[in-house]
Amino acid sequence: MSERTTTEAETPVGWRTLRELVSSALPANKILGIIGLLAVVCLYTALASDNFLKVGNLENIVHRTALFGILSIGVAFVIITGGIDLSIGSVVCLVGVLLPWLLVEHGWSVPAGVGFVLALGAGIGLVHGLLITRLGLQPFVVTLCGLLIYRGVARGLTQDQSQGFGTAFKGLRSLATARFPIFGEGGFQLPATTLIFLVLAVVAAVFLNRTVWGRYLMALGRNEQAARYSGIDTGRMKLLAYVIASTLAALGGMLFVLDINAAQPSDFGNFYELYAIAAAVLGGCSLRGGEGSILGLLVGTALMVVLQNMINLVHPGYQNIEFAIVGGVILAGVVADELVRRLSRRRPAP
Repeated sequence: MSERTTTEAETPVGWRTLRELVSSALPANKILGIIGLLAVVCLYTALASDNFLKVGNLENIVHRTALFGILSIGVAFVIITGGIDLSIGSVVCLVGVLLPWLLVEHGWSVPAGVGFVLALGAGIGLVHGLLITRLGLQPFVVTLCGLLIYRGVARGLTQDQSQGFGTAFKGLRSLATARFPIFGEGGFQLPATTLIFLVLAVVAAVFLNRTVWGRYLMALGRNEQAARYSGIDTGRMKLLAYVIASTLAALGGMLFVLDINAAQPSDFGNFYELYAIAAAVLGGCSLRGGEGSILGLLVGTALMVVLQNMINLVHPGYQNIEFAIVGGVILAGVVADELVRRLSRRRPAP
């Protein structure tokens, strides 16, 4: 028996499965590079600001990483297929104003309100997928129109008035506001949103790397025509990706409004799709499709949140150019991806 076979036989199944989930989606050097960049940014911010390592700030970073991470997981599914979804921020807005509007203004029950907004998110993704697969419309056009339509609907339904829960629905709001002490009183408290995000991340990683549907998505993104000729129902897989993206956007919008307890239709969720796309690109998702990692996405989301935190703590004067920084991050990720692709083409085959 070879040394490799012996080692694998001695490795517990659980650890071997976890290792496969981590390593199969992206090359190890790519993941290590993302983690190294995050470590450098954290070290710089910690040295430049005494507030960075304070418990409250670290809790806020973990909390926001979870919230944006939920959006990024959905976006990653679409990007892996070679598509794009620009409507994420407007779906967040629509759900964020609709949930308190239904519960507070119209007296809906919590199960009915939550079920409706999540089903609405899934329905939006279904419509996007059908327009793209059945009518052959471009994802950019479909989701750009959605970006405008859903925010317009949110503003029209609420007469452009801010929506919130007031002092009611504390049990529901605990989904986003609850904290679990890790090191006793006064120590770090794990946000409930982090647990939700981690569960979704594990499910997404298993789906992408351990199921035939995940392999179909990857194959679709790498070469749609070849995937179709091999018998994959590419239309159905695209449909699935957009449904997942919009459903997670709806869940994210619900958690955002439960956390903030206020949603102004004109600006709630503005540019959240850019943060999600930037996090996915930073995490190793190729905008050409066919490549992505949930672990890389987690680190990429954390990097985006830490960069934002660094601007607030160290360079508050740069807050006005925050979106320019996000745009630069996306551009840098696309350029790096293209350079890696060209280098891999030039490398001689072994």
